[in-house]
Amino acid sequence: MENGSLADNLSSNKLDWSKRYKIALAIARVLAYLHEECLEWILHCDIKPQNILLDSNFQPKLADFGLSKLQNRNNLNNSSVSMIRGTRGYMAPEWIFNLPITSKVDVYSYGIVVLEMITGKSPTTGFKIVNGEEESDGRLVTWSFSISWLEEIVDPNIGLNYVLVYKIVLH
Repeated sequence: MENGSLADNLSSNKLDWSKRYKIALAIARVLAYLHEECLEWILHCDIKPQNILLDSNFQPKLADFGLSKLQNRNNLNNSSVSMIRGTRGYMAPEWIFNLPITSKVDVYSYGIVVLEMITGKSPTTGFKIVNGEEESDGRLVTWSFSISWLEEIVDPNIGLNYVLVYKIVLH
């Protein structure tokens, strides 16, 4: 793809809020298709910025279905999902706690990607604020819930456009 992966572009100034919003919305539509509209229920199992490729117009394409899992809609017995799948930092808690695996695992990973798109921070390095200074604690999710002001989590390289940020966060 002409513009590489979403991961390649998150740290650049190529993705303004409008492009990030369109990417987030397009990937949500892809997941809705995989989870609700396909004849077979498809779990991608590895939603992350490295697997979201961007074409010349920054239209995203979901790639790398190597860890994906097909399930029959009439028999959602997930006993056939026998091993943890995904990438550290993007994996849903269900994998770790041996809970039933549903489409929610992809939705969780998607949420982490959106959080990364908003903050510009990787979930594998997370941050928290201690005495006004950023300090790594390895958990982007924990850090983002500890922030009380939107300005503190929005990636400063993109500028603030609250309308688009709220659309991304509330969708």
